[in-house]
Amino acid sequence: MERKNAWETYDKSQEKKVMKLAEQYRQFISAGKTERECVRLTEKMAREAGYISLEEALTSGDTLKPGDKVYAIHKKKLAVLFQIGTEPLEKGMNILGAHIDSPRLDLKQNPLYEDGEMALLDTHYYGGIKKYQWAAIPLALHGVVARKDGTVVELAIGEDPSDPVLGISDLLIHLSGEQLQKKAAVVVEGENLNIIVGSKPLKSKKDKEKKELILKALLEILKEKYEIEEEDFLSAELEAVPAGPARDFGIDRSMIMGYGQDDRICAFTSLTAQLQAENPKYTAVCLLTDKEEIGSMGATGMQSRYFENVVAEVMNLTGQYSELALRRCLQNSHMLSSDVSAAFDPNYANAFEKKNIAYLGHGMVFNKYTGSRGKSGSNDACAEYIGALRKVMDDASVNWQTAELGKVDQGGGGTIAYITANYGMDVIDSGVALLNMHSPWEVSSKADIYEAYRGYKAFQKAEWN
Repeated sequence: MERKNAWETYDKSQEKKVMKLAEQYRQFISAGKTERECVRLTEKMAREAGYISLEEALTSGDTLKPGDKVYAIHKKKLAVLFQIGTEPLEKGMNILGAHIDSPRLDLKQNPLYEDGEMALLDTHYYGGIKKYQWAAIPLALHGVVARKDGTVVELAIGEDPSDPVLGISDLLIHLSGEQLQKKAAVVVEGENLNIIVGSKPLKSKKDKEKKELILKALLEILKEKYEIEEEDFLSAELEAVPAGPARDFGIDRSMIMGYGQDDRICAFTSLTAQLQAENPKYTAVCLLTDKEEIGSMGATGMQSRYFENVVAEVMNLTGQYSELALRRCLQNSHMLSSDVSAAFDPNYANAFEKKNIAYLGHGMVFNKYTGSRGKSGSNDACAEYIGALRKVMDDASVNWQTAELGKVDQGGGGTIAYITANYGMDVIDSGVALLNMHSPWEVSSKADIYEAYRGYKAFQKAEWN
C-alpha cells in the first residue's frame, strides 16, 4: 500500500507553513539540548500561550473550568500541560506523550583527572549509542552544578561562536591497524570516552607543587569564572552533547540535521499542537517526560507516579476528584506515545522491510507495536483504536504512514506506551521518522515535522464513541 510523498500535496502557501514551523523547531532543538533546557523553553512558551502553573492554580483556590490552561513542572526535568475540556475528566483525556531526554555523555561524579600532560573529564554514556560516533567531533558541556549552600550554577560551554569546544580524541589512521580489526561495539570503549579539556600547565615556582599543573590550571579557571570547586562535581548534572546549532540539510533544504531529535522532534510538535488547542471536548494533555532512554525509571521518568498524581491534582481543582473518578479518567483516556521511528535508509537497505518501514517525507508515522524478539516489551495497540485514528487523520487530511522499526530479527526498541497502557487506556506509538537515530546528528524531514504537528492537533480535537 503506497502513500504519497507529502511534498507532492503542498501548494506554495502550505510550503511556507512547513518552512516556518521547521525553522521554529530548528531553533527549539538548538536551544534545548538537555531536559532542563527543554522544560525551561516549554514553560516560557506555555506562559506566552496563557497557561498558569499548578502552584498558582492551587494558591488562587479557583475552580478550573473548561478552557482553562494549567501546567506542572517536576524537578525541572518533566512538564505536563492541561487544557480543560467540556467533558468530565472521568470520561478520559487526549494525551500527547513525548520524552525530552536524548542519548549523550554524562560526566561521572569524580570526572577530573590529568594524564599525558592533558586534563580530561571521565564520562558515562547515557542511552543507546554507537560509541565510536562520539570521537573526533566538537562537543559542548551543558548542565548544572549544585553547591552545598544551595546555589546552582548553570553551564553551557561550547555553543557560542566565541566559546571553546571540547572533544574526545580518536586514534590516528596511521597507527590504527589493530583498532580497525575490532568489532564496531569496541572500536571505542565506554571507559575511553574521556573528554579533553585542557593542556596548559599552571606556572609554579615551588617544586613541591609541580604535580598535575594542567589540572590545577583548569580548576583555577573554573573557580575564577564559575566559582566552582572540584568537590562541587559531586553534586552536578553535566552533559556532553554535540556542539553547534541544528542546520538545514540537503541542497533543497527539505530536511533538518540536529542533535536530540529523538525525541524532541515529537516533544516540540506535541507541545505546539497543545498550545494551539481550542476548546477541546476531552481535556487535552501534553506530557513531556524524562529518562525514557534508560528505561523511564526515576522520579522524573514515566514509571514514577508523578503523572497520576498531577492528574489527581487537576481533577481536584475541577471539583471532580475521587479515587474512582481518577481510575476512570486514566482508563478512559486515549494517548499517542509521541516518539520517533526509523526511516528507510538506502545506504543500509538490508536492515529494512520495504513494505513496513517509514519513508522521509511521507508524513507522521504510526507504529502499532515496537519491541523486539517477537514484539517483546511492546504495547501493541488495539485494531479498533487504530481504526478510529485512521478516521481522525483522514478527516483532517493529515499525511500519515504505518511502520515497524526494521526487519523482524534485526533489532528493536521501545517507548513509554507500555507504561501508560498499564492504566488500561488506548495507546499507540506515533511520531516522526529519522535517519541516523541515536547518533550525534540525526536527520528529519520538514514535511514530516509539519504533518506530525497537524496530526497531533487533529488528535487533541478527537471525539470517541
